[in-house]
Amino acid sequence: MAKVKALVISGNGTNCERETAFACRAAGADAADIVPVWDLVAGEARLSDYNLLCLAGGFLDGDDLGAARACANRYRHARIAGGDKRLWDELLEFIDAGKLVIGICNGFQLMVKLGILPRLEPGDNRQTVTLTFNDSGRFDNRWVELTCDRESPCIFTRGIESLEVPVRHGEGKFIARDSALLDELSRRHLIPVRYCDPQTGEPTQEYPLNPNGSPNGTAGLCDPTGRLFGLMPHPECNTHRTHHPRWTPRPDLPEEGLGLKLFRNAVEFLR
Repeated sequence: MAKVKALVISGNGTNCERETAFACRAAGADAADIVPVWDLVAGEARLSDYNLLCLAGGFLDGDDLGAARACANRYRHARIAGGDKRLWDELLEFIDAGKLVIGICNGFQLMVKLGILPRLEPGDNRQTVTLTFNDSGRFDNRWVELTCDRESPCIFTRGIESLEVPVRHGEGKFIARDSALLDELSRRHLIPVRYCDPQTGEPTQEYPLNPNGSPNGTAGLCDPTGRLFGLMPHPECNTHRTHHPRWTPRPDLPEEGLGLKLFRNAVEFLR
């Protein structure tokens, strides 16, 4: 049986690495190592030693050039000590080896700035979508309801109909290059999670149910293989019933928080 080794990258403003590593371990991963990005650049850790890459939430480089923009440039151009290979080259080798990547919040922003989402064709790493300032003009920290597309190829959301998880972001509005691309993403079921009205289960534009104004309630993306997945909400912050803000008057809540299922799906796939 294959071992599942998760790598959670930290440093330069990441601040959700401990929760993310805990979620991987609780989901059954054999290891979940928190590694600063500079250890990868120094050659002291290698992506190839892992099969699940977690790009955790935070505020990479203070979001000074826009969310995750500076970090995306670092991945593309930083060379690994002792050779000519870039961190970008190792990341592409990791992806092409059939391994899994999840980007949460700032990690999702990093994935789209790198162009590894939506990656409609293998090797097409052009940036075609982005995440920008919330329509509200402010940082939002609240719990939201998500509906999952059961026809999506996304490995992480398999068998999940809905999720209740927190959002914590100021730049979460999804924008595609054009309306044709947005239509294609929907047609190919590459929008696995959408903000929805909990009463109807339908995607919504209404604030605060949709905290940022993303069209069609878009809360995350996957690539056509389903192995690359990014979302703005934080599933790692709902791994136990006591994480829910209303857990005391809600005896119906399951002991295991719904967000943990995404990580269990990843572990089961890799096994």
